Amino acid sequence: MITVSNIGLRFGERKLFEDVNLKFTPGNCYGVIGANGAGKSTFLKILAGEIEPDSGEVVIASGIRMSILKQDHYQYDQCVVLDTVIMGNQRLHEIIKEKEELYSKPDFSDDDGMKVAELESEFAEMNGWEAESEASTLLQGLGIGTDLHDKLMSELQGAEKVKVLLAQALFGNPGILILDEPTNHLDFKSITWLEEFLIAFQGIVIVVTHDRHFVNKICTHMADVDFGKIKLYVGNYDFWYESS
Repeated sequence: MITVSNIGLRFGERKLFEDVNLKFTPGNCYGVIGANGAGKSTFLKILAGEIEPDSGEVVIASGIRMSILKQDHYQYDQCVVLDTVIMGNQRLHEIIKEKEELYSKPDFSDDDGMKVAELESEFAEMNGWEAESEASTLLQGLGIGTDLHDKLMSELQGAEKVKVLLAQALFGNPGILILDEPTNHLDFKSITWLEEFLIAFQGIVIVVTHDRHFVNKICTHMADVDFGKIKLYVGNYDFWYESS
């Protein structure tokens, strides 16, 4: 669960949010809507911890991993595509790298052996043995064929990079998904695959998008940003439109 309590934010003299109180619960998908400039993307950044509000707080249940769709398409240019997806679970990726470094040591010690045993245990608990398979499945679902999985991100086209970053966000069964315009640069087949993925997703999804069909298909709730307040409605975009 995510609890938003008394959030307030100003940019200079402009009041963007005031006394925002919300709860987001697992199994639901929330579409954040509002006029351009109302603060939709800013609100996502507050939830993600990228922007500190002037007042109030965001509380996330302990042990819940949040995953965010990255917007910098050049951030991972020197990384292999498959590795970039696995980086979606930062701790798992750290374990993989630590293991590789320890196993490659020419003077592997007893202490190293004990450390590796600990890492292997954590790796197994995080379903690490399936990581590459899961990453590959996500990439293929979004239309990134296996011939691209071992290439550097810098070798991909812009639309392909977007799909890889989306696969990164979806990787590793996060408890919370924060998605800002996830359908940008996606073809119809990829959008359909993403819709099915999110409908089946058991965690919390919070999404900003201008794609009304996509919102209608996946969202169980709408979060309407208007005049510094955010109000939750049950139902998809069409239901919100009729009721408001």
